Amino acid sequence: MFHPIREVPMNASMRSSRGRGRVRRTFVVVAATAMVGSLLPTAALADNFPTTDDPRVGLSPGFDDAGEAALGFDLLGSFDKRDGSFFDPENLGSFATANSDTAFTGDHVIQGNFSGFQIHDISDPSNPTLRTEVVCPGGQGDATVIGDLLFTSVEQANGRVDCGVQGNEGGAQESRARGVRIWDISDLDNPEQVAVVQTCRGSHTHRLVEDINDDSVVYIYNNGTGGQRSADEAVHTPEGFVTGRCGQGVDADNPSTHMIEVIRVPLDDPASASVVNEARLFADEETGAVDGLQNTPFGQPHPCSTDPDGNLCSPAGNNYGPTPNTNTCHDITVYPEIGLAAGACQGNGLLIDISEPSDPQRIDDVADVNFAYWHSANFNNDGTSVMFTDEWGGGSGARCAPNHRLSWGANALFSIDRSGDTPKLEFESYYKLPVAQTAQENCVAHQANIVPVPGRDILVQGWYQGGISMFDWTDPANPFEIGYFDRGPIAATGNPVLGGYWSGYWYNGNIIGSEIARGLDVFELTPTDDLTANEIAAANTITLDEHNAMSLRSFSWEPSFEVVRSFRDQAERAGLAANHVANVDRFVERAERFQSGPQARAAVANLNAVANQVRGDAPDLAGALNDLAAELG
Repeated sequence: MFHPIREVPMNASMRSSRGRGRVRRTFVVVAATAMVGSLLPTAALADNFPTTDDPRVGLSPGFDDAGEAALGFDLLGSFDKRDGSFFDPENLGSFATANSDTAFTGDHVIQGNFSGFQIHDISDPSNPTLRTEVVCPGGQGDATVIGDLLFTSVEQANGRVDCGVQGNEGGAQESRARGVRIWDISDLDNPEQVAVVQTCRGSHTHRLVEDINDDSVVYIYNNGTGGQRSADEAVHTPEGFVTGRCGQGVDADNPSTHMIEVIRVPLDDPASASVVNEARLFADEETGAVDGLQNTPFGQPHPCSTDPDGNLCSPAGNNYGPTPNTNTCHDITVYPEIGLAAGACQGNGLLIDISEPSDPQRIDDVADVNFAYWHSANFNNDGTSVMFTDEWGGGSGARCAPNHRLSWGANALFSIDRSGDTPKLEFESYYKLPVAQTAQENCVAHQANIVPVPGRDILVQGWYQGGISMFDWTDPANPFEIGYFDRGPIAATGNPVLGGYWSGYWYNGNIIGSEIARGLDVFELTPTDDLTANEIAAANTITLDEHNAMSLRSFSWEPSFEVVRSFRDQAERAGLAANHVANVDRFVERAERFQSGPQARAAVANLNAVANQVRGDAPDLAGALNDLAAELG
């Protein structure tokens, strides 16, 4: 289906949800067709982790007293998981009580768990407190939020509509819940489930998609990676709530695999939410076959089990599992304002046109022999780059060992080429946590989001027991780490005990770490050689009313002294002449002192004058100076 070129307007609800002046006023224009491209990045980094004296090496093990190392992160406060119900002291590594992904509303973090979710009050970052706990098993529990609605994923067979903990004895179908739960959280102390949208393979992850042309609805892109329901179980479909839709016996041309479900949610009647599309994003454009991308049978060797010289490109016996098989997406990151989504779809990375959110269309796809499992994705703020993660080993394996290539279990960074009729993904480089971990630490690329420093593309990312890494990818061909926090392994010997950071997300001046085994950590950023106090202050001028890390809304920055000084530091780092830097400092300080009173006009004139002086060498700084002058004038 062809979606014509158009500019995307912004609705009032998207403005108000950001806070004043926080949403970018201009949008990238996207033209998209169902044309399919392919790209096989050939860059395979043969080098392993560098020899290093990094303080993360050799941290002492322990659950309570593990060694810690930090650069640019100050741990302000923590919530101890033992103070809630989701803790099993006899089985610290159990997925049944594992913390998962988070969403944010007001002063609260909603933390998913395989057994339900918790709502934490972080109004005092040094003392995050548990406000509400909802026990509702079924995994994975990932959360997204908009207004008074919360959505959580449930995939496992023990999930029940009534949130009971007894499971579904004898395979009972009428009580089973596998799909997306919808909650009313208008009373944060008493969340109320208002619907369960039942789907064929449950919901491993989901993504909330705003319709920029209709603020009365949202869409959910549902990704189910579990087994299929039996054919006689009722599920939501575009034709209604029916039986006979799922299972292995379904018509081969219309199976209950090789699709994502698109759920439409009327915001004033969420109980009526229903599946309105089963999007076949992996179809062969010529034949229409639904399995048109990588569909290597499970159990077969990964293409990277040996390289052309016969050398193993993953450790013997691993076969780089799980084997890529694109029959669903693990996760989809959406950016409605630019009309694009990035699908991390097991065996492939997809670029998707979502200009019509109810009808997503694949416009490009990529594969990589170094990738075991395309897991999640992130755009930069301008929508010019996208990062895909590879969850090699499924999250429970030690995949940051010294003998592992830096292109395994890593991030693949792409630029988006808009020179042709449709946007295309162009491979740029890999980024992996740059310090080796032990055999006792599950470690691989996981969930990330933007730190809103103006003028730079910075992501903060959880690496399970590899800790949290913050890196700059302004140039996607040359990413580099600028900060981290890490603990030693939970276990001193043996196999890894599942733990570490599911995610590290920036929210209103803090980094929130969802720690799988230990609870919740709240950090603030501190200056380093690669991130200044002024840049941190500029990021912290952004304030959000709510936040879903992979349902993007664009950041913009009001004119301010913090933003000017952030660009000033970047210009100095890039080599702006010392006398120009001194002039900027002098006139910005003068404008701050005299922004009111008889000298204000002269101070504004000085800002414009120094902007003209630096424009040729530091255009972003010049623009920020002009904007501030206009604001003050």
